[in-house]
Amino acid sequence: MSAAAVTKLYRDSIVVDALNVSNWDSPRVFESVRAGGVTAFNATLVTWENYLQTMDHIDAWRRRFESEADRLLPVRCADDIVRAKREGKVGVILGWQNATPIENDLGRLAHFHGLDVRIIQLTFHERNLIGNGCMERRDDGLSNFGVDAVREMNRVGILIDLSHAGDRTTLETIELSEAPVAFTHANARSWHDHRRNKTDEALRHLAERGGVVGATGYNMFLRGGMASTLDDYVDAIEDLVQRVGIDHVGIGTDFTQDQPQAFWDYIGAQQGTKLPSTFYDGRARRADRPMAPRGLETPDKLPALAQALSDRGHDAGAIAKILGDNWMRLLRQVWT
Repeated sequence: MSAAAVTKLYRDSIVVDALNVSNWDSPRVFESVRAGGVTAFNATLVTWENYLQTMDHIDAWRRRFESEADRLLPVRCADDIVRAKREGKVGVILGWQNATPIENDLGRLAHFHGLDVRIIQLTFHERNLIGNGCMERRDDGLSNFGVDAVREMNRVGILIDLSHAGDRTTLETIELSEAPVAFTHANARSWHDHRRNKTDEALRHLAERGGVVGATGYNMFLRGGMASTLDDYVDAIEDLVQRVGIDHVGIGTDFTQDQPQAFWDYIGAQQGTKLPSTFYDGRARRADRPMAPRGLETPDKLPALAQALSDRGHDAGAIAKILGDNWMRLLRQVWT
């Protein structure tokens, strides 16, 4: 396609970023997302937070939606994403990277659904009451509580995310869930060997049951490591397409724009409190190290992804699916 055709395709497409964990107190983040033509993104509220901390975060988003009503739109259903596109706004999907806010009360899943939380990752790095994370020393799969949590999330219409879940927890959840699930931000482990990337077995079962995997641009999960570029990210996308098919791949950039050192210490801490943590071998990440690939450092660079996919020979239909159509199909199915 010509550059003009790619530009038009991107402008006309629904673009869904299935994971963004940037600093929501930075005005530059929302400016960048809007400049990048992102229709909607999954905004992380939670990594280690408890119930009360999460309620504070939700209240902060309520205030943002009020003060930024001219450019932000809360997403409660898939049609809200279509509306955001039509009105030239950015849709915000409230999501968690850990289920810790429900503590030991399954009834809080319906409560938080009522507060517009639409995506919940079962575990973050380590073990919680539901199951095990990918960095836990032993993965025993879902707990009894976890089995019931999966069923309740299916019932209320919350998309289950397994990006950070351990291998056994991942497979058991895919098998148990009556609705398709997601890896919102992960690549294939056999393409790049990192514990956070997903096994071929998990990817296959995800796709067989209608799920979607969002290729992540987080440098540690790309072959180029800290020197990764946009080309490395496109390689990860193409690898996933070959493994699971064009109908099951989207984007989940894992942008961390403007996050301070305190953020890195918090998410890298054991259970959010012990630093150094066992699972990172005592090393804390630094805020001054770029975690996004060169050429895709921030959301305003996302139009370059469409051009890169076109340059690799992908047609308009395939590019539109990767940019957002696959996520829209999944969200319409789960958010009933």
